[in-house]
Amino acid sequence: MLTYKDCVGLSDLEEQEIEAIAQHEHIPEIVAAELGCCLAHQEGGLMRIDVMIRDDIAMAHQHHHPKAEKHWQEVLEHFEAEHPELAAAA
Repeated sequence: MLTYKDCVGLSDLEEQEIEAIAQHEHIPEIVAAELGCCLAHQEGGLMRIDVMIRDDIAMAHQHHHPKAEKHWQEVLEHFEAEHPELAAAA
């Protein structure tokens, strides 16, 4: 039986990136891990994850949640640092 941690490891994403997908899509984290894995391995998928994280930042800002906004900004910075090809695609 696979655990959530196993699924995170198989996704090629960080746990916080999966949490961002879950929040954005309003789905359980285990489902977000599967979605994230699919996105991480398809053309344009990393850009879609980037947009999701940016949307989470905007939503936190809109709802006046500065701690959440800062958290998602840090997640975005880490994600983009791990995937420098995103800068070329932007």
